[in-house]
Amino acid sequence: MEKSNKLRVFAFAKFQAVLFALVGILAGIFYSFGGFIYDLLSTGSMNSGTALAFFSLLGMPVIFTAFGFILGLLEAYLFNIFAKWIGGIDIGVSTKND
Repeated sequence: MEKSNKLRVFAFAKFQAVLFALVGILAGIFYSFGGFIYDLLSTGSMNSGTALAFFSLLGMPVIFTAFGFILGLLEAYLFNIFAKWIGGIDIGVSTKND
């Protein structure tokens, strides 16, 4: 086991941004299609609010990616500060093909 006391800040921020983008895509899909189904069941037709909800398929991934990147920067920076006192995390590294 290797002990890591430092994270590369921008590498972690990019990783976090990709994860949040995937969550944003899923959230956009659920939000837009959920609103569409709700409108069809309640009013029987699609109104302008439902049409605008489909823009969440584009907007949510963009917003989630930006917040994920910023949050990743903050998390990696704070980890680098506190890992000196706490001791970091244990990482298992293998060079063989398991």
